[in-house]
Amino acid sequence: MDDKIKFELEFVIQSSPQLLYQYLSTPSGLSEWFADNVNSRGEMFSFIWDGSEEEARLLKRKSDEFVKFAWEENEDDSYFEMKIIVDEITKDVSLFITDFAEEDEVDEAKMLWENQVSDLKHVLGSK
Repeated sequence: MDDKIKFELEFVIQSSPQLLYQYLSTPSGLSEWFADNVNSRGEMFSFIWDGSEEEARLLKRKSDEFVKFAWEENEDDSYFEMKIIVDEITKDVSLFITDFAEEDEVDEAKMLWENQVSDLKHVLGSK
């Protein structure tokens, strides 16, 4: 298996960090923009898209700052992280996404995140 490529994306989100965090860290929040449905049992989250289900483990989280998940079927150390950064001066809120993809799938993965975050902005009423 080829090593996956790490990539990062940044999106400015017009939202409070507290509200944004709810959409990143809770099953009800994630199911509004990230997947069709999300369930959790402790640290295990089930993400459901079009009838297929993927399991991810919540590795780490810090309230109003970030969540970090790893897909259960991964044989490597890859993960995906959603981090909230607030600019000290402007107070602009940004969402930093860190993820991994096979080399030939990076562009597709980035486009998927852009579409997902576009849905998130819509749900938040952000531009």
